[in-house]
Amino acid sequence: MSAVPSHEELASLDEEELIAYAQGWRARASRGDKSAYGVAHALEVELRRRQRTSQLQQLAVKPPEPPRPWWKRWVTGT
Repeated sequence: MSAVPSHEELASLDEEELIAYAQGWRARASRGDKSAYGVAHALEVELRRRQRTSQLQQLAVKPPEPPRPWWKRWVTGT
């Protein structure tokens, strides 16, 4: 990868490869390689997107509570 990867290229990478690439490109960017900033950013964005998706899947779905009358707003046990 020498340019900003496409969505298809990012989707083909598994988690470990994506993490390794992101760390490598971020290291290059931190050493002053200006062309590495865009690639590092794209890889890190994909990592955050995957992490957010996996965390959302772990959340339990609970039904919303029925609305309370406005005058009982301070009552918590009803």
